[in-house]
Amino acid sequence: MHYQLVLILLLVLFLMLFNFQMAPQVRAIFFTSFIFIQVYLGNAQTFIHSKAAYYPNSEEKGTDTGACGFGTFGATINGGDVSAASDLYRDGLGCGACYQVRCTNSNYCSDNGVTIVITDHGASGGTDFILSQRAFGRMAQTKDAAASLLSLGNVDIEYRRVSCSYPSKNITIKIDESSDNPYYLAFVIWYQQGKTDITAVQLCETQNFVCKLLDRTRGAVWTSSSPPRGPLQIRMLLSTDDGDETWIVPVNNIPENWKAGETYDSGIQVD
Repeated sequence: MHYQLVLILLLVLFLMLFNFQMAPQVRAIFFTSFIFIQVYLGNAQTFIHSKAAYYPNSEEKGTDTGACGFGTFGATINGGDVSAASDLYRDGLGCGACYQVRCTNSNYCSDNGVTIVITDHGASGGTDFILSQRAFGRMAQTKDAAASLLSLGNVDIEYRRVSCSYPSKNITIKIDESSDNPYYLAFVIWYQQGKTDITAVQLCETQNFVCKLLDRTRGAVWTSSSPPRGPLQIRMLLSTDDGDETWIVPVNNIPENWKAGETYDSGIQVD
């Protein structure tokens, strides 16, 4: 039963009972329970039906040439439970987002499915996801069921967005190998957390705190053709599906002598 209908029925029941003789304590308990159920059901995001395939010619984990620009990190993050996405890629905005994906064939599929991270762009046969072979198999109940799923290649699924969680990791800045200090800076953001999108990035010099908005050139890659000198601060605008926006400021700066290929810990986590 759809959760909105459940809420309506509970509200009707509450109003009916409210009109009867009821001890204040019982009435308070019933009202508190109603509010709790409303909050719980309201936060339950409905699954969306679609299809998924898997990378047929890749290793068990993801690809290190994904469109998000994560490189080898994009193949191994989340234990290799990663995916390419079609519409959910959103011109790179969807890079780093997490989804719970579960197949619907009760003969093979588990109830929980698998949680994946978007690291690439692609579609095949009307799919929303092209999973790594590892992630595709992890939707199954058993190892034998995983082999059966892989033999199908393209399966019906349902999915919903969930929070990304990396308990032992802070948001990390990876300087792209194409960067050239001090003339050109390109980077990607690792360990994007929570259920938010990084919709804008500012690059700030740390002496006068003059900031400029950066361009998203491809996937999750942000660039500046003339980065400021000295230590740098990278600020990120996090946006939710509800339209809430929050600028987050890292604890740690990028050092003046930053180097291509290096990673720098921001010192922050986001719930």
